[in-house]
Amino acid sequence: MQSIKKIFSTLLLFISFVALGMANELNCKVTVNSDQISGTSKSIFTTLEKSITEFMNERQWTDHEYAVEERIECSIMILVNNYNNGSFSCNIQVNANRPVYGTNYKSPVYSFNDPNFAFTYNENDPLNFDENSFSDNLTAVLAYYAYMIIATDLDTFSNLGGSQIYKKAESIVNQAQSTNENGWRAFEDSQNRYAVISNILDDALTDYRTYLYTYHRLGLDEMAMSAAKSRATITEGLKTLKTVYKNHPSSSVILTPFLEAKLDEIINIYSKGSNEECNIAYDVLSYIIPTSQHRFNSLKK
Repeated sequence: MQSIKKIFSTLLLFISFVALGMANELNCKVTVNSDQISGTSKSIFTTLEKSITEFMNERQWTDHEYAVEERIECSIMILVNNYNNGSFSCNIQVNANRPVYGTNYKSPVYSFNDPNFAFTYNENDPLNFDENSFSDNLTAVLAYYAYMIIATDLDTFSNLGGSQIYKKAESIVNQAQSTNENGWRAFEDSQNRYAVISNILDDALTDYRTYLYTYHRLGLDEMAMSAAKSRATITEGLKTLKTVYKNHPSSSVILTPFLEAKLDEIINIYSKGSNEECNIAYDVLSYIIPTSQHRFNSLKK
């Protein structure tokens, strides 16, 4: 009887969302790449891919209301490095895009490659997540990135708009401190999930999050109306990023992925910029991501 009631309640909820034109937050494309694994039935990887897709897209992660067309376009690519009897060792690459007002262009807003994704999963295991306790590494990591995607997206639409959701990601990190799982623990790695959320919520690095809003809402979204004004806004903010990085080198864990993801976009923005604007952009990029200098040498005037 309880099972029938649960199915009926879920059906009513689904019908209500459809009737209101509402949806959950994420429109996530999931890929599980098992090309490196041989001698194992591929069905477990196919089932895992389907389960993660449902987990990310069918769960309501926040109390925000999203229309169907407002769902955040994102992707998760899981590269399976090792598999043995239900134990997985993987890389997970997470990306998310944001629409730009008045255009068909989608701007990359979140990109992170995480090499420390290990978990256990047996075919057809249910993926259950409780935000109040750490149950397993698979759902914890997926939930963490769901919150990071949503919070970053909110930051681009309103100044510091993602604070509440970043706190949800931080809560998962805090819960994970008592586990032996890699990628969570304080000072274990300067590039891990703990380091990322610590920098994101550090008051000393608020200027980075403010720039997410400035760059996207006051810059890109205004580009169709005044490219010169928008480019000037983006340029002024870039100088702020250099100051953040100079004063807090640990911020590279958030600044580097941001600028690397934005690099092609930034180069395009300055394709019609003044020599002064191009040189400012070149100076900031050279300072923060010097290893990619070959990609933006065209900005130097």
